[in-house]
Amino acid sequence: MIIGVPKEIKNNENRVGLTPAGVAEFCKNGHSVYIQASAGEGSGFSDDEYTEAGAGMLSTIEAVYAVAEMIIKVKEPIASEYPLIREGQLLFTYFHFASSEELTHAMIERKATCLAYETVEKTDRSLPLLVPMSEVAGRMAIQEGAKYLEKPMKGRGILLGGVAGVKPANVLILGGGIVGTQAAKMAAGLGSNVTIMDISLSRLRYLEDIMPANVDTVMSNEYNIRELIKQADLIVGAVLIPGAKAPHLITREMLKLMKPGTVLVDVAVDQGGCIETCTPTTHENPTFVIDGIVHYCVANMPGAVPYTSTLALTNATLPYGIQLANRGWRRACSENEELKKGLNVVNGKVVYKGVSDAWGLPLDTVERVIIERDLVA
Repeated sequence: MIIGVPKEIKNNENRVGLTPAGVAEFCKNGHSVYIQASAGEGSGFSDDEYTEAGAGMLSTIEAVYAVAEMIIKVKEPIASEYPLIREGQLLFTYFHFASSEELTHAMIERKATCLAYETVEKTDRSLPLLVPMSEVAGRMAIQEGAKYLEKPMKGRGILLGGVAGVKPANVLILGGGIVGTQAAKMAAGLGSNVTIMDISLSRLRYLEDIMPANVDTVMSNEYNIRELIKQADLIVGAVLIPGAKAPHLITREMLKLMKPGTVLVDVAVDQGGCIETCTPTTHENPTFVIDGIVHYCVANMPGAVPYTSTLALTNATLPYGIQLANRGWRRACSENEELKKGLNVVNGKVVYKGVSDAWGLPLDTVERVIIERDLVA
């Protein structure tokens, strides 16, 4: 199979879809890999490293899309990439279709085969291709929150860990999954008073067992959220419903309950956000203020630490990418239920319920689409 890795063109997105080590693995399996020139520079990987690993170099993004049977990248295609996508071309990347109707319709129109990292799912319901970036984003949420709590950044002017004789900050985390757990660990390690909320009592029991003494667990409901946001200095939105829009746990009117200078970091913003007033921002302009509350809503947070993120992402995606290349997507998805759940849009048809529900689109079955494609092939 011919694999193409274009340079990411989303604002300040410095990650790349494949490391030189990943290229070497594809080549070892008999596949050809083409990298757009300078695609890896933002992550610390030179063109020479890619060519030494066996990749061919192409000078333009157009050339990469034109030659590739499978595109491997990090973030969803943006408008300038839509015309480059061919019918039947396999795209293996983060899509988050439920947060973008435009992207969804564009991929339907292009009749691409869209296999989304974020909905590849194991039998235990874990999301192996979302986990590494969730780990990064959860830890970064505290790092960024601490920075924007500083007064010059329009925050309350509070040090997360406090000092002798001065209480530490109160950190509230909405969601006890991977993002929330990593955020809680970071905030607790800095000495904050941390409260982590979730709707699963079994998850809260687990967190209660593993977290240090400065982390409390509280059942998530509207009443408890309203009470806890009154005292919070930093609030992290860490809610995930795989492949679907996140629910709004904090509404616009709830901002008035918060202290001026409170910082909101909505990690769920790439799935629509769990804070009503959050809209996607960029690393270039990461924050805005509404009613005296600082909102940090960068939709590609791990892009700020691309070396770490690219290595972590390739570690997770490479085994699945090799399966897709070795077997073809139809056979790979037929034989591997985890990959099958990653299919979101195929040949102009929506095959993932979360996407169908988000935009009121007809839902087809993965099995039928695979059979149809087999018959065509």
